[in-house]
Amino acid sequence: MVYVEGGTFTMGLVKDDVMHDWNNSPRRMQVSSFFVGETEITNYEYREYLTWLKYVFPPSDPSFKEIYNGALPDTLLWDNKLSRNDLNETYFRDQNYDYYPVVGVSWTQANRYCEWLTDRANEKALMQAGIIAKDLYINESNNQGGTAFNMDKFKSNDPEMQGYINQQRLAQKSGMKTTNQRLLAANRSPSSAMVAKFRLPTEVEWEYAALGMEKNREYNNYTEKKPQIDKLRGTKGKDRGMILANFKQGRGDYSGPAGWKNDGAAQTSDVRQFPSNDIGVYGMFGNVAEWTADVYRPIIDEDFTDFNYYRGNMPQAIVRNGDGTYKMVDEGTIKYDTLADGRLVYKNLPGQFERQTIADYRNYRDGDRMSSLDYRNASDSSASYSMYNAPTTRFVVDGNGKVIMQKDTKDRTSAITNDIRVIKGGSWQDSAYWLDPGQRRYKKEDSGYGWIGFRVAQDARVSDKARTRR
Repeated sequence: MVYVEGGTFTMGLVKDDVMHDWNNSPRRMQVSSFFVGETEITNYEYREYLTWLKYVFPPSDPSFKEIYNGALPDTLLWDNKLSRNDLNETYFRDQNYDYYPVVGVSWTQANRYCEWLTDRANEKALMQAGIIAKDLYINESNNQGGTAFNMDKFKSNDPEMQGYINQQRLAQKSGMKTTNQRLLAANRSPSSAMVAKFRLPTEVEWEYAALGMEKNREYNNYTEKKPQIDKLRGTKGKDRGMILANFKQGRGDYSGPAGWKNDGAAQTSDVRQFPSNDIGVYGMFGNVAEWTADVYRPIIDEDFTDFNYYRGNMPQAIVRNGDGTYKMVDEGTIKYDTLADGRLVYKNLPGQFERQTIADYRNYRDGDRMSSLDYRNASDSSASYSMYNAPTTRFVVDGNGKVIMQKDTKDRTSAITNDIRVIKGGSWQDSAYWLDPGQRRYKKEDSGYGWIGFRVAQDARVSDKARTRR
């Protein structure tokens, strides 16, 4: 992870809007400090996630059969009716592609990966602190279905975890000297060994990290903000005059002539093949575009907030049982989302607390007549009015039990819904136009694409380092 110190910058384009989208006009924004992935998530890293799911929730168990299958990337996306499709079988599983960016992962699946990574990072931190035994996975009974470690169970002092929690070490880490177990449980504070939550970067964070303007400064003034296309050619040594990003050069030219390749890759490439930007982040220009957390709207409402802008807030609360205890998900209460290809992807896993959405701010001030209303009490998604007359999604089950998405045959005037997410950056199949960090476009959150990957981010506190001239 790369630390990105927060600051102010001009978000949006600094060149002509030749597409006339008018969705990325320049605006001043403030960003808090955060961590961002040094590279996109690779095939190797995503396979680690799948291996864990397969080990803890074996698909051979009827209760868990959809968990592993729903997390798999869509490898059929390489299909092209007029091209060979060899990568269908090799790209994700072949070791030669271990450190290539994983593609075919939908926005929904990427978020499940972030949740899993948060639990595994905390699990490792607790092992290093001596609170959890390092041989946790040797005992099969510890990691079967709902018995697997997660932070919900740890924070709630779940009895299932007592068998592998070092209570003495935990008490030392908490700083409490009492032996009263009730006091220890009530004051459970695992912060000494906790890792900040992993998530997708917001649109404004992604653009800020891509620009890497911290190094392009003299005292408290940025010295320039050139279009990124002006920086794509090497200027020194063996890279002089060479293209230092993976993108489409022109019609029928994805890599350049043999023996003198412009970028050396006809499709995706190793996530570290090209130099990083000024703050050490790789792959922000080309190779694959990336999911961000934001719901797409044509406008960014900087008048309402110019601090850590993010559209898509949906606060959640833990569901309680009738006796006031937290309701835990079990094998029979797993909930699922449906992907565009009909597969089911889990919303929660056994052993986690069940959560419910208590507010939905995705439509807040998005330009329609209902945008000024309080969304805890009203919504513009009612049948009586729809600003964005987009296609609706409906699934049916055929005679073979396969879930199929039905095509919406009504006349529609927009593709914008609450289920489309902002895509940032260019990819191996895009022209240089899309490499500018200010560009923005959108895709449906339930679909995977062969040119879209993702990276993770974390919140961070402000660094205490001294001010410098540069």
